Amino acid sequence: MTVMGLVVIAGVLAAVISCAAFLVWFERRLLAFFQERYGPNRVGPFGVFQVVADIIKLFFKEDWVPPFSDRAVFVIAPVFVVASVLMSFAVISFAPGICAADLDVGLLFFLAMSSLGVYSIVLGGWASNNKYSLLGALRGAAQMITYEVFMGISLMGVVIMADSFNLKKIVEAQEHLWFCVPQFLGFAIFFIAGVAEARRIPFDLPEAESELVAGYHSEFSSMKFGMFFLGEYLGVTLISSLIVVFFFGGWLGPAFLPPIAWFLIKTFFFIIVFILMRGSLPRPRYDQLMGYGWKVLLPLALLNLFVTGAVVLVWQN
Repeated sequence: MTVMGLVVIAGVLAAVISCAAFLVWFERRLLAFFQERYGPNRVGPFGVFQVVADIIKLFFKEDWVPPFSDRAVFVIAPVFVVASVLMSFAVISFAPGICAADLDVGLLFFLAMSSLGVYSIVLGGWASNNKYSLLGALRGAAQMITYEVFMGISLMGVVIMADSFNLKKIVEAQEHLWFCVPQFLGFAIFFIAGVAEARRIPFDLPEAESELVAGYHSEFSSMKFGMFFLGEYLGVTLISSLIVVFFFGGWLGPAFLPPIAWFLIKTFFFIIVFILMRGSLPRPRYDQLMGYGWKVLLPLALLNLFVTGAVVLVWQN
C-alpha cells in the first residue's frame, strides 16, 4: 500500500470518528432549538466541551461485567458494531481520489458489513443474561435482517442504471441527473430501511426505554456502552453518506465549491433530517414495524426493481 493510501485511510478514520463525537453535541443543541430550550450551555462556549465531559465520564466509570454474564462474549460484542460501520466507510468515495478502498463490488461490501452489525446486538443481548437485553436483541435481529432485504433490493435500481457496483462509478453516472429523480421510490425505501438499520427513532424498538429499560445494552457500562453509543452515531453518518452517494450525486455540484465540500454539505443535510425525526416522530408498535416492512416496503421495492429493469431494457433496445 502506498503512503498516499495510508494517509487517506488515516484521514477518513479520523474524520469519521470526529464527526460522530461532534454529532453528540450537535444533536443535543439542535433538538433543544427545535423544542425551544437551551440544551448544553454550561461546559465551554455553547456547551462544546460537553462531549469532552461525556468522554471523561465514560473512561472513568466502573467497567463492570455482570457476574451472571458470558464474560468473553460480553466483552467482544460492542466491537462488532463499531468495526462493521468503520469497514463500510472504506468503500465510500468522498471525492475524486479520496476513497480508502475503491472496490468494484463496493455496494456488495457495504451490504455485507451492514449484515455483520446484527451480531453485536445479538451477542450483547444474549451474553448479558438479562431478559430485557435478550428481548431487545431479538427485536434488533429481526428488525435489521428484515429491513436489510428492502435496503438491498432498493439499491438494485441504482445498480441497473449505473451498470456498476462501484460507488465511484455510481456517483459519476449521476453527472447529468441525480438518481433521486428516476429512483425516487428506491430512495424513499432506502431511507426508511437506513433508519431501521441505524435503530434510530422512530425505529429504536430494540432499545425502547419505556418497555425494555435500555434493550440489548442494558448491562453495559463505561467504554463498552460508549462503543454502542459511538456505533449509533457512526451509523447515522454512514447512512447519510450513502444516501448522498447513491441518490444525490455524491461530490457532484457547481464548480464554485470543491467536490468534498458538496459531499459534506449534502451529508450534513441528511444528518439534520435524522435528528429532526428523533425530535418529532412517535415510536410504532413492533408488530406495526414488521408488518409495514413485509406488506408495504417489500412489494414497493420489487415494483421499483421490475419497472427500472423494464425501462432500461426498452431504452437500450
